[in-house]
Amino acid sequence: MSKPLVYLVTSDSQSELDADNRLLLPALEKRGMEAKVVVWNDPNVDWNAANLVVVRSVDDYAFCREEFLEWARSVPRILNHADVLTWNTDKHYLRDLGERGLPTIRTTWLEPEQNLSKHQIHARFPALGDFVVKPAVSSGGRDAGRYTANSASSRQEAILHAVDLLSQGRSVMVQRYLEEIDQHGELSLIYVNGLISHVVEKEPMLHSSITGPDAANIPVEEVTVVRQPEAEEWRWGEEIRAVLHGYVKERLGRDELFLFNRIDLVRKNDGGYYVMEISLVDASLYLNLSQEALDNVADAISQRAFW
Repeated sequence: MSKPLVYLVTSDSQSELDADNRLLLPALEKRGMEAKVVVWNDPNVDWNAANLVVVRSVDDYAFCREEFLEWARSVPRILNHADVLTWNTDKHYLRDLGERGLPTIRTTWLEPEQNLSKHQIHARFPALGDFVVKPAVSSGGRDAGRYTANSASSRQEAILHAVDLLSQGRSVMVQRYLEEIDQHGELSLIYVNGLISHVVEKEPMLHSSITGPDAANIPVEEVTVVRQPEAEEWRWGEEIRAVLHGYVKERLGRDELFLFNRIDLVRKNDGGYYVMEISLVDASLYLNLSQEALDNVADAISQRAFW
């Protein structure tokens, strides 16, 4: 009897997977599966041959989203499901979830079809404090910049950043930078097959006015702790998951069990949390920092491959 075949999907720029996901190869082999790394837009791959296709290091989808989604819809047994990928690759999903009651960050949306002038863009920026400009379709924090509202030069850079993104036909998000990030950092709650696996504590990632040609200087996020959730964090996660699954079921008509789901949070100073992102596409799961995390994800893939 042949082993179940699992494809771990990556991009051409990471054709051997990144260091995090590469650990899944021996972990899956240990669980009685044959695991192969494949590039999502490689025309020579037989997608029907796999028992399971797991999307992992697809860091280029933001630059060719329609092509990526067309591919995803053509692949049998892909996880997460193509309908979920379609919804989650555009951060307008945060507006959807905010309307359902989740405490997302207040966002001003700038759309290409609005044909906004520089003055109109300027008027939509916050009057005080720091703020972030980023595209609605992006991966890994690319093309995001943090600016200072009370600096004329910084606001000018932000305007040019937004104009550049809009000229490419990309929707733009403008969000107040949360000072709570500097105080508390970020939390990522990571779920596999609907169960919480581990929690990751991270330091802030964006520094002031980092965008465009300086993007290569963006500091890599610093993970300080990988651990099990505290009771309060578990309750937050269950609250968010209930809203998320209810919305996906209503919106997509699917009672979907996500293979993986990363929920990024920031603690509020007055209690509670903000939902920063919900990542169902190519989220880093930090498997190289915890053997337990690696085992949990490998077990989850094994379970789905044998279903």
